[in-house]
Amino acid sequence: MPLHMPDRVDRAIVSALQRDGRIANVDLADTVGLSPSACLRRVKALEASGIIAGYHAEVARVRAGLGLTVFIGLRVEGHSQETSSRIEQRLLAIGSVVACYLISGDDDFLVEAAVPDLASYEQLLLGQILAIPSVVEAHSTFAIRTVLSGGPVPLQHWR
Repeated sequence: MPLHMPDRVDRAIVSALQRDGRIANVDLADTVGLSPSACLRRVKALEASGIIAGYHAEVARVRAGLGLTVFIGLRVEGHSQETSSRIEQRLLAIGSVVACYLISGDDDFLVEAAVPDLASYEQLLLGQILAIPSVVEAHSTFAIRTVLSGGPVPLQHWR
């Protein structure tokens, strides 16, 4: 249970910040109908509660030379908390990994990676991912085109 129980004003604040994380507090306050000081208190409370986890710049992968997005399903042997933690640490240390999920189903992990090209993907897969102890199988799906990535989190359930 979060320390801060969000309401409709918090929803408006978070929605606005998801659209523009660099919006000035004065403009944000105007957008949500609060005074700047009350708005800043709300934002600080949302940050302190962990609802707002951080701010970042969205990078255009292709323009940054990362023209290939690949989703890699991994199967592991020896299921345990220790094995999972060890694999997670190794995956998080790989710079090409942009997202990683522990999942249910046929695979144990789903990894999203951004790489320049197929040769870089081969190095990533063979040289780094399959070199992780306990990873026994990998299968990959390549994105043809990104339709939506890092979209806003839905907040309709906040009343």
